Amino acid sequence: MKKKTKSNVWHIHWMLLAFVALCFTGCKDDNEDQGEAFDPNKPIVISDFSPKKGGVGNNLILYGDNFGNDISRVKVTIGGKDARIITVKNQSMYCIIPPKAYNGDIQVSALDDNGQVISSAEAESTFEYEKKWMVSTAFGTHYENSNEFFDMKDGPLDAGGGFGNVFWFSWDPLSDYNKLYFTNDGKTTRYLDLEKNEIGTFSHGFDRVTAMTWTLDGDLILSHNHSSDTRTANYLYTRESNYSTRETLGGYARGVNGNMIHPINGEFYYSRYRAGDMWKYDFETGESSLCFQNPYSGVAIYLVPHPSGNYAYMLEQEYYFIMRTDYDWISRTFTTPYAICGTGNSWGYSDGIGTHAQLNRPIQGVFVKNPDYAGQDDEYDFYFCDKNNHCIRILTPTGRVTTFAGRGNNGTSGLFDGEVRTEARFNEPRALTYDPKRNCFYVGDGLNKIIRKIAKETE
Repeated sequence: MKKKTKSNVWHIHWMLLAFVALCFTGCKDDNEDQGEAFDPNKPIVISDFSPKKGGVGNNLILYGDNFGNDISRVKVTIGGKDARIITVKNQSMYCIIPPKAYNGDIQVSALDDNGQVISSAEAESTFEYEKKWMVSTAFGTHYENSNEFFDMKDGPLDAGGGFGNVFWFSWDPLSDYNKLYFTNDGKTTRYLDLEKNEIGTFSHGFDRVTAMTWTLDGDLILSHNHSSDTRTANYLYTRESNYSTRETLGGYARGVNGNMIHPINGEFYYSRYRAGDMWKYDFETGESSLCFQNPYSGVAIYLVPHPSGNYAYMLEQEYYFIMRTDYDWISRTFTTPYAICGTGNSWGYSDGIGTHAQLNRPIQGVFVKNPDYAGQDDEYDFYFCDKNNHCIRILTPTGRVTTFAGRGNNGTSGLFDGEVRTEARFNEPRALTYDPKRNCFYVGDGLNKIIRKIAKETE
């Protein structure tokens, strides 16, 4: 019996030793995973980094020695800007590239208990910082209480105030991209004078104006979006009268949501809501004529002509897709439209080509020349507001739809500035225009009641 007892004791003893050894080995492996602690008697070494170029929000891995294993005791700067460190394991470190790290020098520093630098090293080569498109708040004040957004203030651009219901942007064509007009679906049309740094108001007295455009001579056209079958809708305000006098264009029309001028021939076109059709007004004859019947009726159709005049896009909000109408240069009119992206009467959110892309209430868009297309038949991309998807999309000449800005941080709507895709958010953007003089976009951010700016980082 004694022998048996002794044997059991030694058996248990060896089991305990094996367990302790296993624990020790496991702890040792954990420490090795974290890397050794910083050694103040050894220099910090940066031997390499990857990738060699990138922009704000991109990942960067540093390789070397003596980085330590405590995030709170190490600091990384890129171009003099603090980078956010994700992990550090003595011989490697993972961090996020900060904004505006223009000169690209990389420095790693060890810190003491008080956050003071006790040792540092700089990489021999520099990181190539790529400037990214960023979203910022350009004009207006965001009010948490939405009832305050009608606090419209004329005067200096930084005077504050809200921009309620910004609906359609339109540059004064003779202002050298210094004067931007916009409708707000109400009784006034406003403008930003970027040269004089002020905002003003143009009162027209109509209860609702959605669309506006300009003749080739620089006269202003507004369309009164009313619901009467016995009232005219389109009015021309002459530049020489400082827009104080107006004349009627065409006959009776109701529900005019979209209008445009042919950029070459100068004819005036407008859409009607209830009938879902498009009409042409000829300044030479003073007559209006039906261009075509849209596949759907009871739909707000917004019109944007291509700079060449070869075609125009029709953004059909209630039916969640974009159609294209080609221009017949012989008969001098636009022809029966066809779908170019999205699926009629089916909404959603997905990038893709043609009908494989899904939209949710597209509104205003703008053609922007893409230098990568130089020499091709069509050198323009089409940027547009996808209102209920809370983002700005791009439609290429081949019919591919991608997302340009918005829905940052895996979200949908909101009010966040920052990198266009990883951080920025909008809340029902409606109006969009491009400023080639300053290389930026302006966005009428609907429910945020402000005007946002999309531009590349600048030094």
